[in-house]
Amino acid sequence: MLPDRAFFDRLAEVAARETLPRFRAGAAVVNKEAGGFDPVTEGDRAAEEAIRAEIERAFPDHGILGEEHGNVGLDRENVWVIDPIDGTRAFISGLPVWGTLIGLYSGGRAKMGLVDQPFTGERYFSDGKASYYTGPGGARQIKTRDCGDISNATLFSTSPHLFAGEDERKYRAVEKTVRLFRYGCDCYAYMLVASGNIDLVVENQLKPYDVGGIIPIIENAGGVITTWDGGRPEMGGRIVAAATPALHKQAMELLAG
Repeated sequence: MLPDRAFFDRLAEVAARETLPRFRAGAAVVNKEAGGFDPVTEGDRAAEEAIRAEIERAFPDHGILGEEHGNVGLDRENVWVIDPIDGTRAFISGLPVWGTLIGLYSGGRAKMGLVDQPFTGERYFSDGKASYYTGPGGARQIKTRDCGDISNATLFSTSPHLFAGEDERKYRAVEKTVRLFRYGCDCYAYMLVASGNIDLVVENQLKPYDVGGIIPIIENAGGVITTWDGGRPEMGGRIVAAATPALHKQAMELLAG
């Protein structure tokens, strides 16, 4: 048995009860990475605990892949993929572009997904057939747009500092081709693709929980999301998300150069 929309909404709500009170409230930050900076807050940990508790009660036979509290049953048919706060750097800086990502993989493929941004009141969801938005302005089904050519595209990436060596050269080739590029939106950038506001996202160094909730929303809004070599994106890595198959092909040609 797979969950319905109401269950995903329930997961978003229990997570928001843990994240929102800690946003712009001076939450304590712990660095998870020796020699670098990989922040985690009480909000990350508490939100994931709340999500996992709901899943374990309703679907005890499902597996869980989570960023903060480890993995259970990854060999099971259905596996939840959780990022309680995607964009923790934005969260601790007071920027409202962070979100809670919840995906459901079935047979290794991302089937359903939710991205919730409780501070802005925006929620994106895919039931595996279509993608939807609820928030300011009401509720609606969302679709990607067609910019026609990559020279007309708007490109987003979290940060140019994440690219190095050949990856940086390939990313810059895309950046030099598009009409406009911007940085720093984490999961929100992908939702802008899905909702027809921008055209392209190119990133690397992603984990499964960075994309698990995003993949169904992009794909069921008409977009394409893969690794840079054209593979499935469920396990993360180097990711490209495009609004149309034609734009994806153009971006892939540049990334292969």
